[in-house]
Amino acid sequence: MRVGLITFTLLVLIALGCSSEKHLPPNILFISVDDLRPELGCYGVSQIITPNMDRLAKEGAVFLNSYANVPVCGASRASLLTGLRPAGKVTLRGYKCRSDASAAEFKTLPEYLKQNGYYTISNGKMMHVQDDSPQAWSEPAWRASTNRDASIHFYNTYDDWVNPISGHNLKPFGRKEVGPFYESADVADEAYHDGQVCIKTIDDIKRMAKSDKPFFLACGFWRPHLPFNAPKNYWELYDRDKINLANNRFKPKNLTNLHSSQELLNQYAANEGFPTDENFHKLSKHAYYASVSYIDALVGKLMQALKENGLEENTIVVLWGDHGFHLGEHNLWGKHNMMNVSLKAPLLIKYPGKAGLRLTQLTDFIDIYPTLCEMVNLPIPEHCEGKSLQNIIENPTMEHKDALFMAYGNKYSIKTKQYLYTAQMTKDSSFTKIMLFDHKRDPQENINVLANPDYKSVVDQLHKKLYSTLFEK
Repeated sequence: MRVGLITFTLLVLIALGCSSEKHLPPNILFISVDDLRPELGCYGVSQIITPNMDRLAKEGAVFLNSYANVPVCGASRASLLTGLRPAGKVTLRGYKCRSDASAAEFKTLPEYLKQNGYYTISNGKMMHVQDDSPQAWSEPAWRASTNRDASIHFYNTYDDWVNPISGHNLKPFGRKEVGPFYESADVADEAYHDGQVCIKTIDDIKRMAKSDKPFFLACGFWRPHLPFNAPKNYWELYDRDKINLANNRFKPKNLTNLHSSQELLNQYAANEGFPTDENFHKLSKHAYYASVSYIDALVGKLMQALKENGLEENTIVVLWGDHGFHLGEHNLWGKHNMMNVSLKAPLLIKYPGKAGLRLTQLTDFIDIYPTLCEMVNLPIPEHCEGKSLQNIIENPTMEHKDALFMAYGNKYSIKTKQYLYTAQMTKDSSFTKIMLFDHKRDPQENINVLANPDYKSVVDQLHKKLYSTLFEK
């Protein structure tokens, strides 16, 4: 009788163990790609070579009208990871996810998941700061070791040049010397920072495959952020003369106050011809494309690791670029403005059981936090200002949002299906109306129609909605 009871107990425990494993919440692989604009095959750009991200899009959902809430790395990530707009309940200044004392009550996405049973890991660039919000992670955030030739005294904050020839093109920057804005080195993927981040993430995938806890594994790639450094074999994928350049290399009509980030000019060497010379445009776009193809190859390695370790069917994969990036449009290079090219960014989500979705609804990055909560069956925190994307993944014809809201510095924008309107806050907290683009008639934003009397009612309506949403709550 005692033997029978023991046997029965063991059978129950085994059954419970199998049931627990079967009902384990889905894992999350969270891939950020710095300065990645929607310049991918899955977004209709045929000249760039991105087979792995294109495959990821086919296996899940590609959001064709996704926008960052801030066109700068740190604040965009802060907004995404807290689920907060850059104006409203809290202003997200600087580069920290908790940049104001009043933000302390708002948990970041990984911290919230960690408190609800997830094992959370951060590799590479995720929250833009070195300590990377320690309370959010189950183990210290990981950074790649440097790969610096001690005989060459140049480096920047983000990555190392590995080709000695780069040492012939140096310029002073602060207390250091910096190298060229691009590099093509005959090296393996692992020679650069991002290749090392990929290796670490694959090791974590193998490790977590043996764990009895679900994981949130964040993998932050630096490329194609400047400098555009990539192994030579990715440069060789392209014929520079066949890469299409921007066809609107001129200032938009009726818009004088327009700029972009000047990091390519100020923080790197070998930038002769910036920003207008055609040869500079060809070189820069080639360098950017090589960097994107490099990251695409690393993404492919991560997806293969999931498959080889039996995690493919129970892992949500999210890939996002933290904002847009000008590649010569209006002779601009970089971000830091409220143009569509600076704000629009890719978002891909692979959700088990959903494939081949191409969603055209307006979405923004504050939607990611509540989406993942819903996908793993957790309550959405009350502070989240986004809206879960789960409904349109399940029902692709549903409407989602009629407007998105973005900010940079003292400039605030509202994006609707047809328009992008921007106003600037003055010192006395009033607003100056800056620009309105009609994306139906002018998708490249070549004409600012703000002063056109035919658009007066549109401007008034958009301004009212912008102000009421961001400043009257």
